[in-house]
Amino acid sequence: MSYNGRRAYSGRSRRSSEHMLAQTMGRAALFPALLVYLELVLHIYMGDALAYAPVYVVFGLAGGLFCSALCMPWRRLANGLTAKILASVISLVYIVEIIAKSILQNYYAFSSLGLAAGNKLSDYADVILGKVLSSIPVILLILLPAIGLWIFGGRLLGFDRLDIRFAGLVLAGAAVFHLAGLGVIHLPWKGDLTPKMLYHMATNMDDQVEQLGMWTMLRLDLKHMVFPPSNTPTGDFSGLDNLGGGGGDKDPSSSGSQVPGGDASEPVPPPVDTSPNVMDVDLAGLAASTSDSDVKWLAEYFNSVTPTKKNQYTGMFEGYNVIQLVLEGFSGYAIDKDLTPTLYKLTHEGFVFNNFYTALHFTSTSNGECQSLLGMYPRNGQPATMTYTGKQGTNAYFSLAQQLGKKGYLVEGFHANGDMYGRQLSHDNLGYHWMQFGSGLEGLDLNDSGKLMWPQRDKKLIEASIDSYLNSSAPFHVYYLTISGHTPYSNHWTAQQYQDIVSALPYSEKTRNYVATAIEVDRALEYLLNRLEQAGKLDKTLIVAAADHVPYGDVDVLEELAGKSFGDTSKLSDRLDESALDFDLYKNSLILWSSSMEETVEVDKVVCQVDILPTVSNLLGLEYDSRMLDGTDALSDSEGLAVFTSKCWRSDRGFYNRFTQTFTPAEGVSMTAEEQDSYVSAMKKLVGYKLDSTHMVVTTDFFSQVFGKESKWVNPAYR
Repeated sequence: MSYNGRRAYSGRSRRSSEHMLAQTMGRAALFPALLVYLELVLHIYMGDALAYAPVYVVFGLAGGLFCSALCMPWRRLANGLTAKILASVISLVYIVEIIAKSILQNYYAFSSLGLAAGNKLSDYADVILGKVLSSIPVILLILLPAIGLWIFGGRLLGFDRLDIRFAGLVLAGAAVFHLAGLGVIHLPWKGDLTPKMLYHMATNMDDQVEQLGMWTMLRLDLKHMVFPPSNTPTGDFSGLDNLGGGGGDKDPSSSGSQVPGGDASEPVPPPVDTSPNVMDVDLAGLAASTSDSDVKWLAEYFNSVTPTKKNQYTGMFEGYNVIQLVLEGFSGYAIDKDLTPTLYKLTHEGFVFNNFYTALHFTSTSNGECQSLLGMYPRNGQPATMTYTGKQGTNAYFSLAQQLGKKGYLVEGFHANGDMYGRQLSHDNLGYHWMQFGSGLEGLDLNDSGKLMWPQRDKKLIEASIDSYLNSSAPFHVYYLTISGHTPYSNHWTAQQYQDIVSALPYSEKTRNYVATAIEVDRALEYLLNRLEQAGKLDKTLIVAAADHVPYGDVDVLEELAGKSFGDTSKLSDRLDESALDFDLYKNSLILWSSSMEETVEVDKVVCQVDILPTVSNLLGLEYDSRMLDGTDALSDSEGLAVFTSKCWRSDRGFYNRFTQTFTPAEGVSMTAEEQDSYVSAMKKLVGYKLDSTHMVVTTDFFSQVFGKESKWVNPAYR
């Protein structure tokens, strides 16, 4: 070979070596670049603050190097297919998460797949299709790298087999970046929830995605499915005993006031029993004797809580029938004296709650049921609390179904839909004889194919079920979960029934359709009251009704009805992000009414769904322990509190914004800076304990620990 030939060969050899090195480095960087790209697209599209980019970028680099190592030691074809399929799957996961978050307001981890598979997603087909179509630009943006890899990957990266030692070096790099990520989360981040805290949680997935990244949230979820974290809070209960009284400078006795006032010349009534609503249980003894750290913590926590007191309303409705309704997607902003006269009557007579909130929490409708039926806040993550109670067979000792069933009540529950969120298990477990479509509930509206008309009319639900209990010789407790108010608010089956009424309203078409669903609720309640009156049972029946949640995906409807803005609601509609929200969005109406009431009672304190169970328990004169529920009797002198999903909260003394870490005292409340700091610190601790305790109560079957397994009542319908 000539000199020039050797030089040309040497040049080609160098270029070939450089090309191989570039391909090798490109393959090592492929997935780190992909994951960082996907995280940035996700966070920018979802409107998340980029302040936490150092956390999810470093963890993305670690995860990406791990994926790259998987595509190196095989034959060329296998390496190429592995890389292309893996990149496509990862990209699709990010797309699915964005769609799920936009529709269901929650990211879905692997532990959520069983819950998602069990739900009838076909009911949401129109919503899903619409969201997919509107998300095509971001979908294409996310798929762009994977598409490019399928088209150009073989030419640019080669995918030849690489030495196993190089793959090992890449894995070592993944470990280094992972350790760096652990270092980054330990930096002094500010806020009530920090990356360090979230890294060790199996809850708060939305915050995990925002601060740690989607990849890390999913990785932690897989880890926690195998090795559940121990999230037992610290045993510091100091300061909680100062939170049981009235709201700041307000008179605690003013929680409920009758309108109009009594005549001063009337005889003085006997003194009111104001003893605490507690039961004869030895919580301290249980804490000392148990070997279960969660049971010990719960016993000590409940023992530290200040109980609420009995009051002038205790036993007011003892022996009454009780009909409770959870109203799908309902908001009091839709109530109108002329359009919904029954709703107007029930919310303006009886007990009138001027500051009632339906706080939105994980799994929307199921979480609303958890708050209303169990008097506890749901777990912010998987497993979904209500679903899990059914799977575990948890003793829901204080539920109305359990309390009233033990007193000989006929206990039944109805829902005009199929088995969503595993309700057949969970509601049977609560004590209801649970009847839904396909399981004991007949007479609903069906199409020619035998399928339910969507959404089913609430009046039809009551028509199909009322004869099951109306003529019962025993008192009855009935629970209805309605569905007419379900999104989307199109000209669907239910809305069509009232187009002649709503067509002239000065609203958008969507808002008019939403009002039509409220009219359907009104007509259902009207029918229910008429049938009770015809049977001679209206004056001995207590009606309890509240929404599961507001229509959080259609906030524009509520803004139109309320005539006001609720802040940057796009963040709530798309992401369940409450950082820029006016929390009056969650203000709602609670119905607590009986025709036997001669006077209206107005309640100004802050009240939310978890307060329904203890309030009704006290009104019925039931023996319950007020320390063991997250809610409190709204008619007692205890301070009112509503806790929101973001860990913001409103009490009678003011509002705490978790995002700005500021407390704004309520009107008329005066606190020194020292008093405010002490109060906020104790209240934040209490809020955290309320949110943490529910899952421990469920997983440990705590009430069986306290009252014995034999204390659980089983409905005779299942014996």
